[in-house]
Amino acid sequence: MNSFARTLRRCAAVVLAAGLIAVAAPAAKAADYPTRPISIIVPYPAGGGVDAMARVVAQKLTEALKQQVVVENRGGAGGTVGTRLAARANPDGYTLLLGHTGTISINPSIYVKLGMNPLKDFAPIGLVASMPVALLVHPSFPAKSIKDVIEMAKKQQGKLNLGTSAVGTGGYMCAELFKSEAGIDVALIPYKGTAPVMTDLLGGHVPMAFGVLPPALGNLAAGKLRAIAVTSKKRFSLLPDVPTFDESGLPGFEAVLHYGLLAPAGTPKEIVDKLSAELAKLVADPQVQDQIHREGGDPLTSTPAEYAADIASEEKKWGSLVRKLGIKVD
Repeated sequence: MNSFARTLRRCAAVVLAAGLIAVAAPAAKAADYPTRPISIIVPYPAGGGVDAMARVVAQKLTEALKQQVVVENRGGAGGTVGTRLAARANPDGYTLLLGHTGTISINPSIYVKLGMNPLKDFAPIGLVASMPVALLVHPSFPAKSIKDVIEMAKKQQGKLNLGTSAVGTGGYMCAELFKSEAGIDVALIPYKGTAPVMTDLLGGHVPMAFGVLPPALGNLAAGKLRAIAVTSKKRFSLLPDVPTFDESGLPGFEAVLHYGLLAPAGTPKEIVDKLSAELAKLVADPQVQDQIHREGGDPLTSTPAEYAADIASEEKKWGSLVRKLGIKVD
């Protein structure tokens, strides 16, 4: 063998070895993962439902992965600031997002300058919980069922006031869906958040409102508020006597918020699969399920593929309604 041939073989061997190292490096990193703390971005201020779910997940993942998992609140612009930040993070498994229906499946249709596409910019890890919204009323409100509300609304076209959280949020979109499917005209009164809605509802300044349940549970138990129906297909575990919309006058109606864990697109599959397996274990833990119940939700698990399908399905559902109504936020 001449010297040129030997040199060529050496070069080929070096190139092959480099290629093998390049392929093996991500696998080795995934096998060792995690080797340092992990952040879960919550795209809202501390204290809300998304934050509560994230802290349940962070605590249990810390125990399972033997690395600190911390919650990082990055609120702003209806959840778009923190969500965009997570989408643009290094796809190494050390920055995750606690997403929910509003930020992942509603905002893409509402915000003109969202700056991302959740279906392309995230690798779904798995679902954590579902949380129904409820139609809540002041005790003096005469309607006892969804059928009653629909009849009242049709007799008083445009005169009944219905409180919601801000335009584009889950509560607001549930109200719009209710109007659309029931064929009624009620005046929606959007508030800046859930707290002011509940304050005015308790004071009788607005007769009914759509809202998530955690802030209302104490007042429901005390008789200061009344829940007419929940938006899930099944009755809510903490309010077993409250019927669903489907049961009480509006067949087929369903509008729940789904919470799930996501990583930036491009995160190694081995890492996504490892996180998904640990997430499924922790959501199946009775202690975690009890925590989720106390936060107003029901435990929900999925594979990454099932969560991806859920995001696409929810975006199609809410996007269709947003386009029909012409809702846009710059």
